[in-house]
Amino acid sequence: MRPPTPGHAPRHDVARSHPGLERYFQQRAASWQARLADAVTTFAGSMLFVWLHALVFAVWMLVLERSPWPSLTLVVSLEAIFLSAFVLIGQNRQAEVQRAKADHDFVEQELELKSNTELTRQIHELTRDLHRRMLGDGGQTDSPER
Repeated sequence: MRPPTPGHAPRHDVARSHPGLERYFQQRAASWQARLADAVTTFAGSMLFVWLHALVFAVWMLVLERSPWPSLTLVVSLEAIFLSAFVLIGQNRQAEVQRAKADHDFVEQELELKSNTELTRQIHELTRDLHRRMLGDGGQTDSPER
C-alpha cells in the first residue's frame, strides 16, 4: 500500500472513522472489477503516470515514428477514451461514498431524534408528576390557574 498523501487519510482509516463507509468498502473490495478500476484510477492520477507517458511519447516521437505520428495519435486517442471512462468511474465512486455517508448519517440522526423526543416526553411526565406531588393538586394536570 502506498503511503498516504499529506492531508489525505488512507482508505482503511477513513472507513474506520465513518461507520457508514465500512460496508461500502467491503462491497467494493469483493468486486474484482471495482478493485481493477480503483488500481487504474490510482495509477492514472499519479505523477508516475505523467512522467512515464512523457518519456514514452518522447521516445515514440524521436525514435519509433516520424512526423505526423499517425500511430501515436491513434494510441493516444484510444487511451483518452479509456481514461475518460475511468474518470467517470472515479466520480461515480466518490458519489457512492458520499451517498453511503449521507445514508448512515440520516439513519443516525433519525435515531437520535427519536431518542431525544422520548427523553423529552419522559422529562415532561416526571416534571408533571413532581409538580403534582409538590403542589398536591389532587390529580389535576396542566391547570393554567395554578
